[in-house]
Amino acid sequence: MAAWFLQRLTLQAMKTENNCIARCLGKHLVQKTAPAQLSVTVSVLRLPSLIHAKAFSVAEETEAAFISVGRKIRDGIVQVFDEKGNDLGHMQQADVIELMNTRELRLVKRITRAEPPVYQLMTGLQIHEERMKLREREKAEPKTGPTLTKKLTFSSNIEQHDLDTKSKQIQQWIKKKHQVQITIKKGKNVEEPEAKTEAVFNQILQTMPAIATFSSKPHAIRGGRAVVCVLRHLSTEEENAYRESQKTQKGDILDKENRNDRQPDVLHQ
Repeated sequence: MAAWFLQRLTLQAMKTENNCIARCLGKHLVQKTAPAQLSVTVSVLRLPSLIHAKAFSVAEETEAAFISVGRKIRDGIVQVFDEKGNDLGHMQQADVIELMNTRELRLVKRITRAEPPVYQLMTGLQIHEERMKLREREKAEPKTGPTLTKKLTFSSNIEQHDLDTKSKQIQQWIKKKHQVQITIKKGKNVEEPEAKTEAVFNQILQTMPAIATFSSKPHAIRGGRAVVCVLRHLSTEEENAYRESQKTQKGDILDKENRNDRQPDVLHQ
């Protein structure tokens, strides 16, 4: 009995000692890791403002189309850049309006989703120039929407005035960057040569050489009873090449006329 009681006391003492050691170690670890966790939290809180300040630039494409907001600042505190792109930091509404009046500048919202929102002070000339740049970029970017295909069908025996009317309609579609599928049905004589229908296609195309070309050249369908082709708008490179060719042709014509003008003088001498 005495031996069992002594063993029980020994086990109890060992448990108490282990608990004390665990509590001491736990307290020590918490004290060591707490500053590290706090510093990480502070860094995370500061990151957004650093990112916005670093990523912002005057030449950067913005959400708004450079529209002056006047004095209608809906946010209590905003981040402001001056007309030279310098960061003026966070400012209150009243301070921003006072700065606008003092420097005679306009206020443009640049980044809406930032926290706080980012504004920039700009002159009227700067706003105009940025709008023009934005408009040029929009013109240069290709349209992402699908290309529409218009379809037109008529007979190879079409009268000239009707063909002229249809050619004008095709020009309007081409100017809108649509593709135009033209189908010409042959007359009762199926043996009618394809050269006749191809001549009609070429006649249509010659009415708009500066804007259109074949996307699909004329070819027979329906067992030879019809001929179809597809016209499309010229690409930028093709438009430039056409202009250059026209300049070259005009230059050749002028040179030929100058040579013809000089020939009588030579004969007279």
